[in-house]
Amino acid sequence: MGDEEINSSKKCEKNKYNVIIIGAGMAGLAAANHFQSNGMQDFIILEARKRIGGRIISIPMKNHRVELGANWIHGVLGNPIYELATANGLVNIINVPKPHKVIAATEDGKQVPFGVLHEIHEAYVCFLRRCEEYFLCQYLPPPDINSVGEHINLEATIYLERLPSSEEKKLRRLIFDCLLKRETCISGCNTMDEIDLLELGSYTELQGGNILIPSGYSSVLQLMTKNIPLERIITSCPVKKINWNLNGNSDDLGEESEDSDQTVIEDISKNDKIDQVKVSIEQEKPKKRTNCIEVFSENGEIYYANYVICTIPLGVLKEHAATLFEPQLPQYKMESIERLLFSAVDKIYLEYERPFLNPDITEIMLLWDNSSSQESMADSWYKKIYSFTKVSETLLLGWVSGKEAEYMETLSMEEVGITCTKILRKFLNDPFVPEPILCVCTSWKKQPYTRGAYTALAVGASQSDIESLAQPLFRNVRDKKPVLLFAGEHTHSGFYSTVHGAYLSGQIAAKRILNPDSSRENELECPGSADLHAWIQGVQIDG
Repeated sequence: MGDEEINSSKKCEKNKYNVIIIGAGMAGLAAANHFQSNGMQDFIILEARKRIGGRIISIPMKNHRVELGANWIHGVLGNPIYELATANGLVNIINVPKPHKVIAATEDGKQVPFGVLHEIHEAYVCFLRRCEEYFLCQYLPPPDINSVGEHINLEATIYLERLPSSEEKKLRRLIFDCLLKRETCISGCNTMDEIDLLELGSYTELQGGNILIPSGYSSVLQLMTKNIPLERIITSCPVKKINWNLNGNSDDLGEESEDSDQTVIEDISKNDKIDQVKVSIEQEKPKKRTNCIEVFSENGEIYYANYVICTIPLGVLKEHAATLFEPQLPQYKMESIERLLFSAVDKIYLEYERPFLNPDITEIMLLWDNSSSQESMADSWYKKIYSFTKVSETLLLGWVSGKEAEYMETLSMEEVGITCTKILRKFLNDPFVPEPILCVCTSWKKQPYTRGAYTALAVGASQSDIESLAQPLFRNVRDKKPVLLFAGEHTHSGFYSTVHGAYLSGQIAAKRILNPDSSRENELECPGSADLHAWIQGVQIDG
């Protein structure tokens, strides 16, 4: 055996693990926690960033700590993140919603009567629920209506036709447009014309509303990492290649190749008379670590594992899946990656020295007049900001999505702050609105290890594309366990785009490795939650 082989063998032993988890976001941490709590400690997490958390991150501003990523726990019953947070005292089990007073204003600073705003909001919610029914009830939409945007605009047009006054129609149309812009930030798209009408209802909405964690969403990360030894998480370690099937190629979609080493050796070892043939084949062919997956990092290290859980976000897969996996992922997975949507959704935080808004007001809706469609992106990107919400008396939050968000990411935060000041002065009809002392904007599309916000079902995509992405890959048909598994919000067919979807997907992948016969999506487990889920269900039933 040569020196090179000896060194390579030593290196393999040094960097060899039972499981490599790629990504220290919620999915990766959930998988690691499941291994840890079940006594399997032979794993490593490789994280590209210098930090853990993925799309969960908080930063300090001057007087506030703000969440740049995940903002709310979406729903209560059946949500493992809510159970985890409640069991560890991060949220109060009795959630009393704060009063929410919204005002809507036009570009000339005129405030819309609340009755009109309420009327259109009620109609809009009704239209949106009708869109969801196509998936839930399996019936067909009107001809040539394929997207949520097209359907809602058709309904809005029919709704407004009954009004005699063009001014009344125009004002209500502006409110519908504003609500559709908000929906792009909720869905994660450029316009609602991109979202498949027949699939909108595939997202499972948990009851209980959106819950804020007073100490910030990032406090959940402390709970997720407290039981994971520090040496098990390697940060600043981007992965550039995953060699997952040394025995064959992806054309078999995990089936055993007829001329693979393993097949030949297994077949001829059954016949004692041709042991010599077996030996000669083994001598002629270079030895492969047939049971190892090779994971190559950008820093030059090679890691080896029996199993890999890949939690790389959909946006990064869109960009690098063709070169990241060796052999390449099966065609059905590549097509699903292409069809699914992973757009930009960004936040704008404006922090002020002192309060300037009426204490009763919690949100200002911006009713932009979009009749001029010839404007450049530089002159119109900010018209995608649909509102500013009061986080505190001295902190406002705006949202922007799609192409406009991508453009905003090219601007300095000072430029964005100046633009937002002009917007507020215009819509509040108040030239004395102060400039913020600090403006902080996110840049999720520009981030190389995210490349967007969260998964959406584009026109032509379906829930089955998410299921295809989630499908683990086997080396051959006789294997009981897959070698390459996938997790992340983009792999949960009901809870895509959510933290709890990511959590459950990581847990499911870990369970499949530990016990492939007992992976059940509806099992909820979180550190320190004990039997809280059952208790909450009991309260719900009794109450």
